[in-house]
Amino acid sequence: MSLLAEPLSRRRFFRTSAAAAGATVLFGAEPHLEFPSNPRDRLALTSWPFRRIMDTPGNSDRDRTKPGIDAKDFAAMAVEKFGIHNINPLTGHFRSTDPAYLEELRNAVAKAGSHIVDLGHGGRSFYHPDHAKRQDAIEFGRKGVDIALAIGCPSVRQHINGAPGMKADVALAAESLGELAAYGEKKNIVINLENDAPVSESPFFLVAVIEKVRSPYLRALPDFANSMNLGRGAEENYKGVTAMFRHVFNMAHVKSAYVDDKGKEQTVDLERLFGIAKQAGYRGYFSMEAEMPGDPFVNTAKMVDETLQYLS
Repeated sequence: MSLLAEPLSRRRFFRTSAAAAGATVLFGAEPHLEFPSNPRDRLALTSWPFRRIMDTPGNSDRDRTKPGIDAKDFAAMAVEKFGIHNINPLTGHFRSTDPAYLEELRNAVAKAGSHIVDLGHGGRSFYHPDHAKRQDAIEFGRKGVDIALAIGCPSVRQHINGAPGMKADVALAAESLGELAAYGEKKNIVINLENDAPVSESPFFLVAVIEKVRSPYLRALPDFANSMNLGRGAEENYKGVTAMFRHVFNMAHVKSAYVDDKGKEQTVDLERLFGIAKQAGYRGYFSMEAEMPGDPFVNTAKMVDETLQYLS
């Protein structure tokens, strides 16, 4: 039986061999989840494409002309609209991070027959030359770990902000993120790094940091299309995703296109990307992150159908 079929608890999260997780890594014993084998059960839904309806204080993306949804009701919506029973919400979409609200959210997810399989957390500058700024980043990351623990989530996607006028610094980032990973290990929470920003979250930079830290609790979260923003063509994106999948743990983001700041849409080869994941032996979750222009409900439904084709 999958541990995800049990009530949410720390029992579902423990250390085992690297081979069991289906990832190629440079270190030994690592955290482990029993991943489902049924293709639909491997799907997850992130709240990011639905940011315009996520009703939370301070959400600058909120479109008040549309009905809103509270983060605690997101899991039920994912089940009703898409038949998806796994979610990876953003902490920025939570109405509160007080213990009472987090418990309410956790209970609502369980009632929907769903699971939180990754938690999206905001960014801080983990390689800032100012030691105080780096400590602030570590403390912010620790709060994300504590939130994940409270809601029964096995991992946190930690964003990395750049430092103005500074090149991405592998040594400083590794020092800070190594400390955060050590905190995550104490709590049995993995820290996932996603290829997103072209400098501070370049896939090649993130892989260099992960390989320098060499902690099983600091892992890669490959996004299928974000590295199109490197500006060096589609092949660079595929190389970056391939490098990320060598250090993946439980989560990958599925996109069929990347839309840049000017609104230009650059499509990617989904068949090739799912082939990269398969070649890496990845058995974790694929989160639907439909970023194409248009209705996120329509776009997500299409992405679910396409993903199931490649996973079947």
